[in-house]
Amino acid sequence: MRDPLDLDRYLPLKPVAFQVLLSLSESERHGYGITQDIAARTSAKMRLEPGNLYRHLKFMLDEGLIEESDRRPVPGKDDERRRYYRLTRFGRLVALAEVARLESVAMEA
Repeated sequence: MRDPLDLDRYLPLKPVAFQVLLSLSESERHGYGITQDIAARTSAKMRLEPGNLYRHLKFMLDEGLIEESDRRPVPGKDDERRRYYRLTRFGRLVALAEVARLESVAMEA
């Protein structure tokens, strides 16, 4: 895990990164599942193109905010080509720090 003092380095989070962290805070998901969850959560105000999503996922993997999951759904109900992602402990800390930052901004407003 990265040094918790590094949290500020990630703030403010880009909206896409924050939405990905929120999506993965609920459950492990594959890329398409992440885009569907974000579209539902934002009432379709944020729709991600695959290139944009996977660019963010790569950055978040490289930074240790998320990781690939080895767990798979029930055989026969999954496409074996899909890659599943989950939030890391560090990613959860960054998401919580962003929530606190946004709450502070909202209180100031």
